[in-house]
Amino acid sequence: MLDINRVLKEDRLLRALTGLNLKAFNELLPAFSVQLNSEAIRLTPRSANATTQKPRLRARGGGRKARLLQAKDQLFFILFYFKCYPTFDVAGVLFDLHRSRAHRWMLRLQPILEKSLGKKMALPERKLESIGEFMTRFPSAKEVMIDGTERPIQRPKEQQKQKNHYSGK
Repeated sequence: MLDINRVLKEDRLLRALTGLNLKAFNELLPAFSVQLNSEAIRLTPRSANATTQKPRLRARGGGRKARLLQAKDQLFFILFYFKCYPTFDVAGVLFDLHRSRAHRWMLRLQPILEKSLGKKMALPERKLESIGEFMTRFPSAKEVMIDGTERPIQRPKEQQKQKNHYSGK
């Protein structure tokens, strides 16, 4: 497993793994934390809805503990992912996660990072909406290969929650 605290102490390692030096990482962390907290508040059930929800089977705080607990760990994970683009198997090994959990962390943290970078006015343009836009951006491209490989993931046992994970084939 990757020792995040060691990496955060050594500027050279941090730069090699995330592309940011320690000063830039520490400047981005507060904006990322604010976005992370606002996202957590948005996803928390409201107290009015709590009465309509079915009773909990497990006490609050029970279950497996998150591996990426602090905001600095989550920021490091998503920056590392975008710098190195490891497969989710490799990211899972490095961060002691299952590959499907590494994928879900990436999906959850990417929009949070985009919002926090947008607030810092440091967000590069990443999304192309049409083929014409792609061709104007990359005029020298002759061929494009799209990876459409499906990857197996662990699906929830509850049938309603499973529907979100089916590809439709």
